Amino acid sequence: MTKADVLSNEAQQGRWELKLYVAGQTPKSLQAFSNLKRICDQHHPGRYHIEVIDLLKNPQLAKGDQILALPTLVRKLPQPVRKIIGDLSNTESVLVGLDLRARKVRA
Repeated sequence: MTKADVLSNEAQQGRWELKLYVAGQTPKSLQAFSNLKRICDQHHPGRYHIEVIDLLKNPQLAKGDQILALPTLVRKLPQPVRKIIGDLSNTESVLVGLDLRARKVRA
């Protein structure tokens, strides 16, 4: 089975593939990871994988996902790709950004 087959199978099962780009273990980076883990555990338990990418160690990896600010969360699967910048402290915005909740319309 190829990596593409595995990713396709995970997408069909509703599994999230998430990349969190950070710059070292700063308070903002640690908070972003903590917030992301909490949101995933509450709203998508057991069906996600988080890869933390430290751009201080591997700056060349920023180019592939066109990372311009940190921390940045990239949802690779399910498609379409989604990006959220910041410490992910606004749960409602993160849920909308991950396409789990519809954006509220103001009257």
